[in-house]
Amino acid sequence: MRLKGKTALITGAATGIEGHTMGFGGATARLFAKEGANVVLTDINEEYGKITASQIKQTGANAAFLKLDVTNESEWEQVIRQTVSNFGSLDILINGAGFGERNKLVDTTTEIWDGQMDVHAKGVFLGTKHAVKEMKKAGKGSIVNISSIFGLVGSPINVSYPAGKGAIRIFTKSAAIQYATDGIRINSIHPGFATTPMTEKAFSNPDFLADRLAYVPMGRLASPDEIAYGILYLSSDEASFTTGTELIIDGGMTAQ
Repeated sequence: MRLKGKTALITGAATGIEGHTMGFGGATARLFAKEGANVVLTDINEEYGKITASQIKQTGANAAFLKLDVTNESEWEQVIRQTVSNFGSLDILINGAGFGERNKLVDTTTEIWDGQMDVHAKGVFLGTKHAVKEMKKAGKGSIVNISSIFGLVGSPINVSYPAGKGAIRIFTKSAAIQYATDGIRINSIHPGFATTPMTEKAFSNPDFLADRLAYVPMGRLASPDEIAYGILYLSSDEASFTTGTELIIDGGMTAQ
């Protein structure tokens, strides 16, 4: 019960349906519930989000789903108000909403670029901004922003996704040092290649999978749970002296 009594708001958390491939947000919501947290799942996918929240509640945990477009500031304000109203506090924010894009530079339109920057960079900015306001009242809190290995190194197949994920990394560091004395810790997590709803179609191609695994010293994909446990550590009081840093979970890929 590493999060007992804490309330966590998780974006991009709809893909946590039992028996289906889970995303990082969905797997994290399920893990947090097992660890005693009140879990508020948010997403633009209402259907899956409600199912995931319902399944978590059936385990005896406290869970709720709220629709949220992370690029909409007024929706962020409303969701945080409702979270505090329902559970009394906001102790943890996981900024996990995101989507992939594979276009090389000359094939990247302004619409593609703006979409990636809006969801990743703007979404994390808005969530952190409004969570910090609430967490300052309590004098404590933890925010974990889900970036990527491509927020650390370049990609041979796209530019807009790494740009958005890279923005998350440096934004996290700046926010962390600004609010360290307020008891608010802000860190980023950088998953490597993993099996998620976003990647399962691509990784079902044996040639594509083999090409990617050639870069991974451990020679396999991560599971969403392996990423979720890293998020759990950063969210818990066990990481009480950890802020402004990045946790890389990539099977050794970026160590080369």
